[in-house]
Amino acid sequence: MTIQTRRRAVLLGTLGSLAMPALALGQGQVRLTLGHGAAPGNPRSLAAERLATRLREQSGGRIEMRVAGSAQLGDDAAMLTSLRTGTLDISVNSQGASSAVLPELAALGMPFLFANAQAAYKVVDGAVGEELAKRFEGVGLVALGWWENGTRHTTNSKRPVTRPEDLRGLKIRTPPDPMTIDIFQALGAATQQINFAELYVALQQGVVDGQENPLTNISSSKLHEVNRFISLTGHKWECNPFLVSRISWGRLRAEDQRLLREAAREAGEYQRSLSQEADAKLLAEYRANPAVTVNTVEQGPFRAATAAVADRWEARPFGDFVRRLRQAAA
Repeated sequence: MTIQTRRRAVLLGTLGSLAMPALALGQGQVRLTLGHGAAPGNPRSLAAERLATRLREQSGGRIEMRVAGSAQLGDDAAMLTSLRTGTLDISVNSQGASSAVLPELAALGMPFLFANAQAAYKVVDGAVGEELAKRFEGVGLVALGWWENGTRHTTNSKRPVTRPEDLRGLKIRTPPDPMTIDIFQALGAATQQINFAELYVALQQGVVDGQENPLTNISSSKLHEVNRFISLTGHKWECNPFLVSRISWGRLRAEDQRLLREAAREAGEYQRSLSQEADAKLLAEYRANPAVTVNTVEQGPFRAATAAVADRWEARPFGDFVRRLRQAAA
């Protein structure tokens, strides 16, 4: 066996042990694994660690949760597959990847749908979120909340983006999310899908010119080092759905389900507050950083350029849901 082969075997063995499904360990002991793709220090990472701590405390040490961040268990799409097959218990996943499993989830990212994050919380914590949770049940997933992935902005290495025309000809990385792709194609950009874990290198090597993400993700993954122009387009808001494998959920006792649901809600509130605090702090830091250029945009032209996107989504098979969502957001 070569050194490379041995290393691969060790890595696969390590990841396999991390992703072990929910196990009863005797005397009511439960072991869970939560996977996510965020970098250390990101609000999602901090809230996941807090969730594990709270579960251990609230259960008197009976429930142990291991957190595997930074895409240790694969990218978001891979973790969704693991959830549905029961080899991973929980993932605080991305809206874009999750929309491949539940296409209507992407409608939450319609351009300029929400006035602010608080307006988005009101919608996803109400009837719209309940309907999405029911639809997730149909694809083998239990949705326990909608964490914050933030209001998204545009960065690139070429020039400030102040109007839609500035995006023409730029190669922009988007997640594998049809809504984001529709938005940037409507704005004239050439879109390309690259795994988030590979994005820094792709920007550094010029595979793409820019990308779009909330400030927390831009900062925690240091994307500003390879994209000096940060344009506050605020083109969409996204959630991080908190998803549990239906197989793992079914293995839990009713009391453990209750503890997990409550801990997920509390951690979600914490994560949202961290995201809001981080946005304000990071914006001030970026404005004071001479190595980057931050500009605001007049959103009117961007709204006009992307207005047809939402209308096209109403024409999809789940158009009734899209209409209810737009009404709720309004």
